[in-house]
Amino acid sequence: MLIVERADPRAPGPRALLEASHSLMRALFPPEDNYFLDVEALCSPDIRFFAAREGNRTLGTGALALRHGYGEVKSMFTATEARGKGVGRALLHQIEDEARALHLPALRLETAAALDAALRLYTREGFTPRNIFGDYCPNQTSIFMEKPLA
Repeated sequence: MLIVERADPRAPGPRALLEASHSLMRALFPPEDNYFLDVEALCSPDIRFFAAREGNRTLGTGALALRHGYGEVKSMFTATEARGKGVGRALLHQIEDEARALHLPALRLETAAALDAALRLYTREGFTPRNIFGDYCPNQTSIFMEKPLA
């Protein structure tokens, strides 16, 4: 059974997935187009970090960054062997539930055009394209999306 819960990004399972995610992003995109949060940044008070697991196996990670007037989806990653099994959707639902509980009016995210599976998930879950936001810099790889929660 898949369990999604608050987790410590420094714990071995989540840390291993975060490191795999960061390695993949570094391989796919130039440094200036990578906006992932490192493990220590994911421990800050304005972050709600979640992990999805079956038993003791961590299958995915995701985070809600609390921003002024919205929440931002960060650190979404699913282990290769768990892709296509609903892990990303379960994490995204947990993030959305947390954002609603905190009365945030919207969720925003930055992803990349090259990440087809992520784009399909976000679109299926009601995210639509929007203009750049926050501290992001214009580039050729990023896509920005938003989902109103009100």
